[in-house]
Amino acid sequence: MHGRDAPARALDMAGLLVGAAGMFATMYSTQAILPVLGEAFGVSPAQTGLTISVVVITVAAAGWVWGLVSDRYGRRRSLTLASALLAVPTLGVALAPSFELFLLFRTLQGICMPGLLIVGVPYVAEVFTPGLGGRAMGLYVAGLFAGGVVGRVGVGLVTAAAGWRLALGLLVLLPVTGALVMRRTLPEAPLPPRSAGATVAVLGQLTNARVLRPALAASALFFTFVSVFSYVTFRLEKPPFDYGTGVVSLIFVLWALGVASPPAGRLADRLGWCRVALLGLCSSATGVLLSLPATIVTLGLALTLVISGMFVGVTSAQLGVLEAGEVDRGVASAVYFTLYYAAGAAAGFLPGLAWERWAWPGVAACAAAALAVGFGALLHTRRALAPIRR
Repeated sequence: MHGRDAPARALDMAGLLVGAAGMFATMYSTQAILPVLGEAFGVSPAQTGLTISVVVITVAAAGWVWGLVSDRYGRRRSLTLASALLAVPTLGVALAPSFELFLLFRTLQGICMPGLLIVGVPYVAEVFTPGLGGRAMGLYVAGLFAGGVVGRVGVGLVTAAAGWRLALGLLVLLPVTGALVMRRTLPEAPLPPRSAGATVAVLGQLTNARVLRPALAASALFFTFVSVFSYVTFRLEKPPFDYGTGVVSLIFVLWALGVASPPAGRLADRLGWCRVALLGLCSSATGVLLSLPATIVTLGLALTLVISGMFVGVTSAQLGVLEAGEVDRGVASAVYFTLYYAAGAAAGFLPGLAWERWAWPGVAACAAAALAVGFGALLHTRRALAPIRR
């Protein structure tokens, strides 16, 4: 594996990228059609946000199981199994006759997803980063966000043309294809170094500041992203914009900016993950401020800055977690994503309450508060690393 050239090693990642893209496509498949789901089931905007929140809460909880399992039984097996299992509740979501059952199937999706998401980060570190450096993590993040484009833009456009049930049902093809491709193409990985027991591993990583600080920074970026892109759909369907569902879904074409992830990984190799993560936070904060005027030009630029900051900051923050150590990386990844998706769960619901009371300024204020936490964590990290550099 390590003796092959860079293009060949990157090609070896194809199976993982397909599986990760399928997982991410299903994760936020409801985000572009929240108003449509609200009308279909007769629920409020904040309640439709639960279709996102229940998934990310479950991902945060189930990640602990998948992290420990992958540390003990292997990453490749966990990745392939999770993608295959995800297909069943994905079909259930499309067929759900009530909002309660819809949320149940979304929860079951969330149980399967950490087997791809949380396991994927240490797998990339152990199998691909030695040969590709930070670019490997950038490619992985780009694969995730490519799935986001499919899940959001594709679902929005198919919903506008043929209804939300068909749009969500077609997504079942992605995890099935992902499982088949991974089974054929994923390289084997050796069992990683781990602590003697699960309790030692969990407690060790829960108190590891080198894991917690990049996790807080990424969580702030994720909260901002989910807040802005979930509730901007409501904003764009109201005056002065008055766009339809199909047009609104096109904002998720901005996910194509995921091409910035591999360069962000290479930049983190040169400048350090903390500096590049700070750059991501600055980009998102600027975007939140620019989102306040009710003009499509400034709003378009704002969304671009928010999602660019997400790509750059999260890629570098994940590299920061990997620098925390080689032992119990699956558990470290679980800690990271527990905080990350807890933030995403809050972002699916709390900004909805702010939207109902204060409209868009309320959503922007929620995002700004989260970013302040991220800045605090990273500035503390830079102070902590300064004596080491000297």
